[in-house]
Amino acid sequence: MTPSEQIDQLIAETNDWRGETLARVRKTILAADPAIIEEWKWMGSPVWSLDGIIAVGNAHKAKVKLTFMHGAKLPDPDKLFNGNDTGATRRSIDFLEGDTVNEPALKILIRAAIDFNQAKKKPAKRATAKAARSE
Repeated sequence: MTPSEQIDQLIAETNDWRGETLARVRKTILAADPAIIEEWKWMGSPVWSLDGIIAVGNAHKAKVKLTFMHGAKLPDPDKLFNGNDTGATRRSIDFLEGDTVNEPALKILIRAAIDFNQAKKKPAKRATAKAARSE
């Protein structure tokens, strides 16, 4: 199976509010940039990447967690990060039952993560990637 098919299967097997939330989060992530790649890593985690990992999604017993690999370095004007991670790198959003996904704010955060990943690249590669995105 492809990573996208594995994510489809995970969502289908998580047939409660967590599957619905993960599906909504996934749709929002993919809508943020058409170049985003879906991956399946770490024995069963959906991963979204563009010039590096953007975020990892997991359906836990009581929440859906979306962890941004470089979240501590991203602006969060809408205060989406609410996880209990306090390290110098990662930040997460915990969606609990009944929570809504702030899709416009999440798209902005995804785009900030992409910009961060691209800023880490060498200037020539960054210019090429940005030109490809605008076509």
